[in-house]
Amino acid sequence: MVDPPANSSMSCGRGFALTRWSVVISAQADDAPAAAAALEELCRAYWYPLYAFVRREGHPSHEAEDLTQEFFAQLLARDFLHGIDRGKGRFRCFLLASLRHFLANQHDRAKAQKRGGGRRVLSLDATTADSRYAVERADTLTPERLFERQWALAVLDQVLARLQAEFQAAGKTAIYDNLKEALTMGSGEPYAELGARLGISEGAVKVAVHRLRRRYRELLREEIAQTVAGPDEVEDEIRHLLACLV
Repeated sequence: MVDPPANSSMSCGRGFALTRWSVVISAQADDAPAAAAALEELCRAYWYPLYAFVRREGHPSHEAEDLTQEFFAQLLARDFLHGIDRGKGRFRCFLLASLRHFLANQHDRAKAQKRGGGRRVLSLDATTADSRYAVERADTLTPERLFERQWALAVLDQVLARLQAEFQAAGKTAIYDNLKEALTMGSGEPYAELGARLGISEGAVKVAVHRLRRRYRELLREEIAQTVAGPDEVEDEIRHLLACLV
């Protein structure tokens, strides 16, 4: 389990207004291209939870891939701003509701295999997706619960990728590789041993771990902010996603 998020609130200034989902739900006709790009970026980051939902609804892997591709094709091609409830602007909720509506309208599911060919707007790693889903089949989660759990894991994956990239850019890959386990409770390797391996003191390891965890919390909040409508939703969304991992 990750450390609980800090209690500080994200500012309500211009910075938040420019997060990806905020751009989408607040866009007017003249900045629709920017909103479209922001929406596509979000879809690329969070496609797997939807694939898992479709699989748990009973579709085999090839059909689930085609349905997921077609869903994104329709979502990104149509007037995606129409019908968005600006008062309930969490991307997670919008995307699942849109997927449910899409699946309900698939009267002839057999056509899904034909639709996938020329409509692949996102690069989905079907082999990896199927392998990931194979692990999920051992549990009894409902499609909705599985979606929520995979969404939470996708958020954490995005955060870890950003954190790793920052350390690599700073030339501190070894520090990240050796200390990343400290982001989860239960990492039992003594700091003295970590320090010996890194060539730094035990005290320096403690400082590095503290900074790593702090930056992780900051990036977690930033990533969550990309998927909600305003700063007042960040803390609640964090609590919700962490609860999905219990």
